[in-house]
Amino acid sequence: MTTIAIIGALDEEVAHIAGALDDVEHDVAASLDVSRGTIAANDGATVNVAATVGGMGLVNAAATAQRLIDMYRPDAIIFSGIAGNLNTHLHINDVVLGGTLRYLDTDMRLVGQWTPGKADAPVEEFHSDDRLLALADAALSDMGITHITGIIASGNYFVDDPKKVEQVIRDTGADAVEMEGAAVAHVAARNGVPALVIRALSDNADTDYEVFKEFDISEYADTAARLAVNIVKRL
Repeated sequence: MTTIAIIGALDEEVAHIAGALDDVEHDVAASLDVSRGTIAANDGATVNVAATVGGMGLVNAAATAQRLIDMYRPDAIIFSGIAGNLNTHLHINDVVLGGTLRYLDTDMRLVGQWTPGKADAPVEEFHSDDRLLALADAALSDMGITHITGIIASGNYFVDDPKKVEQVIRDTGADAVEMEGAAVAHVAARNGVPALVIRALSDNADTDYEVFKEFDISEYADTAARLAVNIVKRL
């Protein structure tokens, strides 16, 4: 039976996902509350789902991804959340699928040598799985959501002013900027687990964090949950 791990950005989002599952149970450990259950795929198969909120920042995201992989042995991991828009052709509530994930503030000559015990060439970037990208593309098209497959940059600081935006674009060529996606893709790659990173655009990377945290993103939570469920049903 296929097992999918889902990391969401909000409690409301994971609650919506849990509401779509059958036989829901909760596992509480490692500062995570994991909703675990099953869902019927479009082909009639049953899919196991384990969903939780990941927390902000690279370390929290990495720790959550590794915990889910260790505990549930998923066949794939889906990470959805919000991001600042860096692409002038996109707008608020559009979606960037993480075809490529790049760190903002990491020397990949060092961190990119991530295969233990091997002197392989450093990895410069990470990627979402091609099959999962195709499923997400189809789901988003069916839902009528404008989207692209692009570059997402992740770093441990909040990008909220023009100078930082220019630097991120210059350094990474990113379409969106956030604080977790590359870490999830990195951990998934280390474990050989296909990953998909999905980012809905919440602002234009021009909002101070103290203002941003007051945003009402409840609509996003509902849309993100419906998208995650839609993708899982297509597996």
